[in-house]
Amino acid sequence: MSDSRKNLMFYGLMLVLVTASVTALLSAYVSAGSPAPAAPSLGRASRFAVLGGATVTNTGATKISGDVGVSSPGVSVTGFPPGTIAGGAQHVGDPAANAAQRDAQTAYAALAGEACNTPLTGQDLGGKRLPPGVYCFTSSAQMTGQLVLDARGNANGVWVFQIASALTTATSASVVMSKGGRAGNVFWQVGSAATLGTGTAFAGNVLAYSSITLNTGASLSGRALARAAVTMDSNNMHVPY
Repeated sequence: MSDSRKNLMFYGLMLVLVTASVTALLSAYVSAGSPAPAAPSLGRASRFAVLGGATVTNTGATKISGDVGVSSPGVSVTGFPPGTIAGGAQHVGDPAANAAQRDAQTAYAALAGEACNTPLTGQDLGGKRLPPGVYCFTSSAQMTGQLVLDARGNANGVWVFQIASALTTATSASVVMSKGGRAGNVFWQVGSAATLGTGTAFAGNVLAYSSITLNTGASLSGRALARAAVTMDSNNMHVPY
């Protein structure tokens, strides 16, 4: 083989290697610099700690800070007392509840339309430490143990979890906000039902296509906004900042 042909092959190989390296660097840069997820406006739903579209049912000494309501055609809010509502009011099929439900559904659609940054299908959320971003499950999502949401010093960091079907947490599971993270900037878009296990300490705005159930002793720093039913049992819930 002639020297000129060898040199041509050598430079061709070098070009391929350099191109691959640059591509990898650019890919990493684009990934690191991907647009941050946007927090959708909850509109009039932002005042509600609990909102259903059919029924809202409570058992036990649940304590809620924020509005509680059910939109039309729902006409049933039960269990208050023994449950208590502070810093808010109860709305049953009134204009405030109906408007809040419309705004919640608009926010649900906006969340579902966010571009997924990180697929997590088949992975347990428990034991993970996640920075702001959009995380998606093409089926159900499970959380066993502790999930840490690490804002890395960015108080405006937003987390969006897109879950195609059900969200379920185990007994005593927890979501912990870290390094400036705020529960009000966490959004759970749930394609069917969300169930918070006994003693779970949860954070974020849960927008469920069907129902939300908080088992005994579960707490929520966030909002429970469902198109159908919300069921509670001796829970502590408050609208986050």
